Amino acid sequence: MEVDRVQAIATLSLSSSDIPAEFIRPETEQPAITTFRGAVPDIPAIDLSEADEEKLVKLIASASQDWGMFQVVNHGIPNEVVKKLQSAGKEFFELPQEEKEKYAKPADAKDIEGYGTKLQKDVQGKKSWVDHLFHRIWPRSRINYNLWPDKPSYYREANEEYCNYVREVAEKIFRCLSLGLGLEGHAMKEALGGEDLEYMMKINYYPPCPRPDLALGVTPHTDLCSLTILVPNQVPGLQVLKDDHWIDAKYIPNALIIHIGDQLQILSNGKYKSVLHRAMVDKERTRISWPVFLEPPPERVVGPLPQLLTEDNPPKYKPKKFKDYAYCKLNKIPQ
Repeated sequence: MEVDRVQAIATLSLSSSDIPAEFIRPETEQPAITTFRGAVPDIPAIDLSEADEEKLVKLIASASQDWGMFQVVNHGIPNEVVKKLQSAGKEFFELPQEEKEKYAKPADAKDIEGYGTKLQKDVQGKKSWVDHLFHRIWPRSRINYNLWPDKPSYYREANEEYCNYVREVAEKIFRCLSLGLGLEGHAMKEALGGEDLEYMMKINYYPPCPRPDLALGVTPHTDLCSLTILVPNQVPGLQVLKDDHWIDAKYIPNALIIHIGDQLQILSNGKYKSVLHRAMVDKERTRISWPVFLEPPPERVVGPLPQLLTEDNPPKYKPKKFKDYAYCKLNKIPQ
């Protein structure tokens, strides 16, 4: 095994009120101390079926500038498709450990695909209370089906069906984000690789934790991709930093959570905000989420869009191959 799986540690911790020291965050990060308890605005919720495109563009652009995230309802993905995706992921994590290990990320892998626990380097040696499974779901030429679980038997069907719908949602959001900057509707997607844009599925599995006041499922971070489209389960836990306060994302049934990632912040030359967020854990319930990260192809160079640059708005970021950007970010190397 790469490391002890958190799911196994959680099982051993069920009868205890303690967690291993490496999971205890510094006081500056502990949820009990740092979560804001006062009145806060809700994260924007946007009706994606809005017929007035100009109105929809304004709502999405505004949320992307002010928050760096929003939730979408009436997004067009049938509830049964989402439920099937959720059931397939949940059943995978409920398999015996040796079955899950068949899909473990190889120790020498240069890619993040596969089943695992640790993702980012932590300079303090701390660990997050989460296991995960990564695999690409689009384009087909980039899919490694060896890393797609064959149990439950409908896992592949559930993911392929969801992929067909989530690509339509992404197209609509990219178009609105482009129009929101005064660009042609295809500008953002084309700058990120067009039809070669990669869709990386991740399942985050956060088992019950005896000390949710001390631990984090995922530490504060921005997503290194362009856009994240996330399906949550009913156990809340996502928090976003807004006006220097960590605030809870309200659970909205059947909504998708959209995060602006680093590549869109770079493309927009800072106009759209890559949102700083973190994940909490629950004392008694398992929290699971299904983010899909929309990533440029590895060799794609991403920099501020030239049509946005002027003498008064010079480039704020250096163009860089996506694979180099990702390597620096995951290894905590300054960009």
